[in-house]
Amino acid sequence: MRYRLTFLAGLALGYVLGTKAGRERYEQLKKSARQIAQNPAVRNTAETAAQQGRVYAGKAFHTVGDRIPESVAHRVRSLRERNGHGTREDDWGTSTT
Repeated sequence: MRYRLTFLAGLALGYVLGTKAGRERYEQLKKSARQIAQNPAVRNTAETAAQQGRVYAGKAFHTVGDRIPESVAHRVRSLRERNGHGTREDDWGTSTT
């Protein structure tokens, strides 16, 4: 019960502080986040991390491939074989372009 009250108090405080900051501050934070996301260095780092994740996921799949249920293995194979028009997809169905 103590944790629930603490959570509710924090929620109420966050709401009050957020409403006092107003729409201008929200738009300012949103603009800053967009600028950071569009930074080439950030984008390259995110793409590199995603590529490394795909490599490690592939290695993990091959390592435990014979230990996972056939339905899961079939799903991974079908995602790997799927070919999008003009885009290439990784093992998880996300675009790598």
